[in-house]
Amino acid sequence: MQLFNKHTLRERKNSKLYKIALILLLVSAVLNLAALAYKQYANDNNLLGEDYYTVYEAGAPLEDKYARKGSFETASVTEDSGDSAVGKIHVYYPAEAKSSGKRYPLVIVVSPKETPASSYLPFLDRLASWGFIVAGNEDADSGNGDGASLTLDHMLYESSVMGYIDSASVGITGYSLGGAGALSAATTHDNGFLYKAIFTGSAPYPKLAESNGWDYDASKISAAYFMTASTSSDDDKGIRDINEEYGGISPLKGLWEIYAAMPEGVPKLVARATDSKHDEMLIRSDGYMTAWMLYWLTGDEEAGAAFLGSDAEILSNPNWQDLKVGL
Repeated sequence: MQLFNKHTLRERKNSKLYKIALILLLVSAVLNLAALAYKQYANDNNLLGEDYYTVYEAGAPLEDKYARKGSFETASVTEDSGDSAVGKIHVYYPAEAKSSGKRYPLVIVVSPKETPASSYLPFLDRLASWGFIVAGNEDADSGNGDGASLTLDHMLYESSVMGYIDSASVGITGYSLGGAGALSAATTHDNGFLYKAIFTGSAPYPKLAESNGWDYDASKISAAYFMTASTSSDDDKGIRDINEEYGGISPLKGLWEIYAAMPEGVPKLVARATDSKHDEMLIRSDGYMTAWMLYWLTGDEEAGAAFLGSDAEILSNPNWQDLKVGL
């Protein structure tokens, strides 16, 4: 028995395509609003002033320690990437590098949508004060990871500080759209294997990323990965099936999906910032992001105590919830 004629089937197909188009339009609007919110939140709270890191009230000692400035004096340089989309590359590094003869771990920072690194330079500076060489660029549409990949190549092979870099200790971090860019850079680009640590805040979940051309492959993640998100409806709308309906930018189910898809044996951690908003994730996760990079890129055992073992600090930190640990 024929239940639908061709006309009915065509109508249903068109209706589905229309629905998908509306969803994509909504997602684009949400991410644009999120970009504006990041900027407005920073302006309202002076988070990107020189002392932005003093605003956050950490929930535990190690989180507080690593959310502050480290002991290294820093220097900076701005370089031309040679790419019109990537623009300038802003580099912060330990000032002692010029005379110490040492090499330092590198962290690539991938920006949220329409939020170039030049708008949050104190973030790069603070991270560098912990002994990292830190690089961010002006890429306004970072989700496909191209800008991050180009920046990594520039830092390793062209930068004025390339002689200071420990190329065996490279990490990447990104927020909002930059989270998708970090994952794409690590899993779909030829130099992605170089990353040893990944940290993201409210990265678009896999289906959302795929629908917008920000493809990444969680099954190819080979670096230790700490994924975080907010508890707000911007990130998680509480949708039953996030692959059939738009579930928010970074729903908990999306984090679990990435966690499950990752290869066996690769260290991974899920946590959401309690009572948080999407546009707060950079400041809310700053301390543990730093600790994550310190442990996986330098072997700092004190930093590792924030995550490792049955008495790991994060397990009892009231600022974090919904933990899923694979370390």
